[in-house]
Order: sequence, then C-alpha cells, then structure tokens
Amino acid sequence: MITVDEIMTTEIFTLPATATVADAIRAMAGRSIRHIPIVDSEGNLEGLVTRHDVMDVLDSTLLAEAAQRDPATVTLAEIMTRDVLTVDAGANLRRAALFLEEHEFSCLPVMKEGRLSGIVTDADLVAVAINLLEQLEISKQAEPE
Repeated sequence: MITVDEIMTTEIFTLPATATVADAIRAMAGRSIRHIPIVDSEGNLEGLVTRHDVMDVLDSTLLAEAAQRDPATVTLAEIMTRDVLTVDAGANLRRAALFLEEHEFSCLPVMKEGRLSGIVTDADLVAVAINLLEQLEISKQAEPE
C-alpha cells in the first residue's frame, strides 16, 4: 500500500489568519504554489486559502466601485475555508485520491499526530500517475515479442 506521506510535499508555506490577500498573492507568485494552510501562532491548522479564494477577491475589484476590496486590506481570516478536511499521513494514497476526486478538492492538508506535516495536491497525484505510466511503458518495451 502506498501512503500519503510517500508523495506529500513536506516543505509547506503557511501564513497566519491576520495576513492579507496581498501577502498570499506575493507568496503564491513567488513560490509557485496554489494553496496556503493558515495556522495559528502554535502551528495549529486554522484554515486554508487557495488560488481560487484569492481570485474571488481580485474579481470583486472589477465590480462597482462600492464593492471594490483592496487585497492589501482583506485578511485571510475573511476568505479562508475554516472547516478544512485533512488526511492522515499514513492514509492509503488511492483512497485519498478518490476522496479528492469525489469532493472536487485540489488539495488535502496532511496531519501526523494532530500536527500539520504536509500537503498532498492534485498535481502530486498527476506526478504519480505519470511515473506509473512511464514504468508501464518501460516494462512493455522490455517484454519479448
């Protein structure tokens, strides 16, 4: 059985809920990431902000002037998903992938002993699929005809 911790990203960039959408934009652009776990001062997971959440704020600036929101003044607490579904580091990877697909999520924060230890994304799963397809192609080429 392949587990989530075998493919998850462990170098996670996090922000506090008090950070702004502008902070998230800079982090996402500078680090080429699409998901930011939101943590409290003790590192406990409080929420999640995705590129879609950020884009929703930016799209609102296209509305009437009265509805415009400055990304530098909108906090992540205002836009983050609070009840974040997570996965255990030792969970079955196939089940986690099916869960992502079923719920149309693009990521799952990974928990180990109640602490955020990584994140698994749809891009991670695509990388696994590519690797498996390459291995299959190599094994088929090695078969005698």
